[in-house]
Amino acid sequence: LTRQLLHFRYLTLPQAKENARLLDHAKGALYPWRTINGQECSGYFPAGSAQYHINSDIAYALMQYVETTGDEQFMIEEGAELLIETARIWMQIGRFYQEHFMIFDVTGPDEYSAIVNNNYYTNASAKKHLHAAYEAFQLLTQHEQFETLARIGATSEEMSQMELASTCMYLPMDETLGIIAQDDSFLQKPVWDIANEPKEHFPLLLHFHPLTIYRHQVCKQADAVLALFAHPQVMDEEVKRRTLAYYETITTHDSSLSMAIFSIVASRLHDEQRAIHYLGDSIRTDLENLHGNSGHGVHTANMGGSYMAIVLGFAGVQCTKEQLRLDPYCPSIWEGYQFHMQYQGAKLFVQVDRANVKVTLENEKSVQLQIKQENYTLTNIHEGVSVCL
Repeated sequence: LTRQLLHFRYLTLPQAKENARLLDHAKGALYPWRTINGQECSGYFPAGSAQYHINSDIAYALMQYVETTGDEQFMIEEGAELLIETARIWMQIGRFYQEHFMIFDVTGPDEYSAIVNNNYYTNASAKKHLHAAYEAFQLLTQHEQFETLARIGATSEEMSQMELASTCMYLPMDETLGIIAQDDSFLQKPVWDIANEPKEHFPLLLHFHPLTIYRHQVCKQADAVLALFAHPQVMDEEVKRRTLAYYETITTHDSSLSMAIFSIVASRLHDEQRAIHYLGDSIRTDLENLHGNSGHGVHTANMGGSYMAIVLGFAGVQCTKEQLRLDPYCPSIWEGYQFHMQYQGAKLFVQVDRANVKVTLENEKSVQLQIKQENYTLTNIHEGVSVCL
């Protein structure tokens, strides 16, 4: 199913290229923020078209798919071209300045801040995206896909510039607060007093002019906190804790996509109380119509986020090319949880309770595991490993 969704993105590359030309980009592809058939369906450009991170979000999904399945053939046939064409946009909206590569005038995931410089999430995503495009070029060269490289016009010089931009990517930090900065100017703005705002004024976008919202420190949804989830390797644990605590106080969660991300980040920091709180609110979105709009349709992306909060949060699942990693724990108010998953062809059953985690192999495909920093190998069907928590 994931392969088909990514294949849809490949099939709509021509529309993404057309969209890039509409926004004055001479080359490359820019996927629309909202689409049905590959063309842009969103009409409000500050909070829609300017969300350039959609390119890197799709690249992220592609990279996760290949690392989780080992489907290198898809990368050769379709994925590499997608990565290179979309990565080209970063080189047109950013530039090298002093020792950094900076990206200008974009909107990050938080739609309450628009048209900013160096949105942290966008820059961190672009950093990974540009490096992946460089590696994709190397993969196509290694497999002698010269016809593909000629068709898309990719050169060693262009890809080297992408790799340099990735290496030099500017990631804004606030040294005084010891947190990541959502963008260059966000932390300079006055803080919106969410705690004392009347409940009937939420969501803010229905009651205040966008410019009023843009001029304040207030988040509709996870943005800097989303970076803690998607790109955790670029900061230490204390920075993550301070960042989560800071943005927690200025986030309204007016988007149903937000709570689950906060839960995952809290889980990975082993902050059980926060993780349970945010998961509970995420699960109740439609059950209790928390946003007052479930009658218009259920929040399916939120449902996916609630599932992710358990598997990627409490179970701490992370997939890399080399191995499947788990860092699980069981909240004290639960008896346990369990789920099935697949990793590079291996079908696994994961069971977690307050005392142990057990992973059982359900087919004849061997798998490399890391559980609580210890490495294990499962090779035989019904073979399992149990680890004390």
